Amino acid sequence: MKTVSNCVEDILITQPYLEEALSRNIINFSALALELTEPISKMLKKDVKPGAIMMALRRYSPPTTLTNSIKMRKVIQNLGDITVRSNLTDFTVRNSDTLINNHAKILERINQESKLFYTFTRGIHESNIIVSSSLKEFISEQLRNETFLATQSGLSAISINLPQDNSKIAGLYYHFFKRLAWEGIVLYEVLSTTNEFTILVEDEYVDKAFTAIKKVKS
Repeated sequence: MKTVSNCVEDILITQPYLEEALSRNIINFSALALELTEPISKMLKKDVKPGAIMMALRRYSPPTTLTNSIKMRKVIQNLGDITVRSNLTDFTVRNSDTLINNHAKILERINQESKLFYTFTRGIHESNIIVSSSLKEFISEQLRNETFLATQSGLSAISINLPQDNSKIAGLYYHFFKRLAWEGIVLYEVLSTTNEFTILVEDEYVDKAFTAIKKVKS
């Protein structure tokens, strides 16, 4: 049988910003309890008093990944260089039997120009190519027989080198996404390798996004 504590946990899990504010004791328990009275009463299908909700809030223990653990702080402090590449174009095409062959021709051209920015991601139904805009017309020509789902120019990539043991730290990416969301920054794409994390944003957001990521590191 579901309890008030169960309902509080369900709500907080779906609202990580609220959960973090609660864990840092920067939120008014009484005001939050009043705010949650109606939704929790609906969840339990009976009237619930704010006092019972406030008690559940005070007893709630957030996941350890949301707290500033020594291990998490160490990883964030050891973040590597932050690199910005601008003047990029993002192509999204539907997967097809001919896409890989056409992509091979693109790779031949890219291998001739080592300073170009390039990434390729193949999903279940679509593939994504992000490349320096100087090759925009060339890519469009090579993929002319493919089905384009989206093309976006005027993009910038911000890449962060991560410590070697980053894959063993739960909640690391949360810190980036939280800060970017708080700053109102819209992410166009998110890319990652084992030790590198890249976000793609429209040019109007690049300065703000770079500053936000620097704040995470500091």
